[in-house]
Amino acid sequence: MLLVKTKENLSEVLFRIKSNDKSIGFIPTMGALHQGHLSLIQRARKENLVVVVSIFINPIQFDNKEDLQKYPRTLNEDIAMIEQFTDILFIPSEEEMFPKPPTEQYYFDHLETVMEGASRPGHFNGVAIIVKRFFDLINPDKVYFGEKDFQQLVIIQALVKQYELNTIVVPCPVIREPNGLAMSSRNRQLSPQEQDIASKVYDILEQSLTMKSLSVKQTVEFVISKITEIEGITFDYFQIVDDKTLQELTQWEGTAGAVGCVAFHINNVRLIDNVRYR
Repeated sequence: MLLVKTKENLSEVLFRIKSNDKSIGFIPTMGALHQGHLSLIQRARKENLVVVVSIFINPIQFDNKEDLQKYPRTLNEDIAMIEQFTDILFIPSEEEMFPKPPTEQYYFDHLETVMEGASRPGHFNGVAIIVKRFFDLINPDKVYFGEKDFQQLVIIQALVKQYELNTIVVPCPVIREPNGLAMSSRNRQLSPQEQDIASKVYDILEQSLTMKSLSVKQTVEFVISKITEIEGITFDYFQIVDDKTLQELTQWEGTAGAVGCVAFHINNVRLIDNVRYR
């Protein structure tokens, strides 16, 4: 695995690769890697001749400076986890990616104003800025994103379409802990007991999947009522939305895909999850 720290060196390496017509799979990350990230990398390994991974804690997508400071940094562990599956690891500094304060503005209409967009203003513009810069630099054939961050996935798909980028966005399934908790870098900030408490949210989501006689409104009410009963959890939102438009659904009929998205806090750590309905 080749470690690269500058855009110039990365461009030199990629130029040689592209001149040999080798396909490139790309996985952007913020580090603190876990088996969910590894599943993306392993899929990219199967589908491409070259695998590029980035580790960059993007400061402009954090709306809370304390959250940025607390974000786990585990570079040595990350390298050990992925080196046998990765060809190039790009680990730029903040100065390398943002030599000047970024001024780009991206617009995704309704996609960026609901759920995480409503709770974290400016978050998705920060995500789009860094992802677009990576895309322009790497020009990957395929890029891999987990469905755990479902709204982010839909927005990246919109970014690629909006700018007619020559890359395929590959959605990958949520990877879970044995107790059902969706794997997340933020889980490291929770004690084992707190992780078990957080896993109860997924238990409720799973239970709601079996209640097929309920309307959309009744399903939402059931999930919210159960989550708010969990001691130690601060509820943020739960919505059932169309999996393409993120429009909130009012009925099951006539929808090709419905996703229930949830956000909550435990010990001031923000977690998100989702499940697919019908």
